[in-house]
Amino acid sequence: MYHFFIEPFVSYAFLNKALVVCLILSLSCSPIGVLLVLRRMSLMGDALSHSVLPGVAVGYMIAGLSLTAMGLGGLIAGLLVALLATLVSRYTQLREDASFVGFYLIALSLGAILISLKGNSVDLMHILFGDILSVSKDSLVFMASVTSLTLIVIAIIYRPLVVECFDPIFMRSIGAHGTIYHIIFMFLVVINMVSAFQALGTLMALGLVMLPAIASRFWTTQLWKLMLFSVGISLISSYLGLVLSFHYNWPSGPAISLIAGVFYVFSLLIGHHGSVLRTCKNA
Repeated sequence: MYHFFIEPFVSYAFLNKALVVCLILSLSCSPIGVLLVLRRMSLMGDALSHSVLPGVAVGYMIAGLSLTAMGLGGLIAGLLVALLATLVSRYTQLREDASFVGFYLIALSLGAILISLKGNSVDLMHILFGDILSVSKDSLVFMASVTSLTLIVIAIIYRPLVVECFDPIFMRSIGAHGTIYHIIFMFLVVINMVSAFQALGTLMALGLVMLPAIASRFWTTQLWKLMLFSVGISLISSYLGLVLSFHYNWPSGPAISLIAGVFYVFSLLIGHHGSVLRTCKNA
């Protein structure tokens, strides 16, 4: 047991750094994922995670595999897609989820084409799936900064953000400007997707955001507990994913997402609230 679960982290510094990266991302991405689930915006989170790709591709074309350039490009692209989708939903008859899907498909296609123009299949796989084992010191500092900013902002706007999640009509009735909190939240989603992309790639970044949050819904109904459960599931998934990645040479990002998926299926089947087991017992 020691040889399998503990020794790799004692012997290899890069695994310790990867575990720190997972801790940082879990503390930030898990609360964002819970709020996305509560706001019924899970698929919009998926759209935003892919919408950063054209910005990442432009950064790649300018500076190569520079995480700083690709991160900045991804941030600009993600914010642009979020802004355009919000404006379309506000000033046309198209719903926000549909507008997000339209822009994200355009962004994903454009990004893949731009990368293919300069790079090769190896570069494309690196950008899509990431490499958490080779995160640089600068990227680690950036992720820590995003996590700190996210937690501080959520703490400041927690009450209006939660009310806007459950009853946006009430927010409008008291003139509380729920749109402002929505825009702030979308900004937090984008910067967390950019932060997670640097370790997990544009395709796998959402796994650490959404799967723990969805799984936690089957264990508790209190918001603060949902966030704690989500962080816990994310950390355990990250640790086990890194262990399996080390021993069996699996890609680390997909391994972490797969373990989080196993937690989701387990919770879906036997969780305390709304699971298959509970539903069958109450039927």
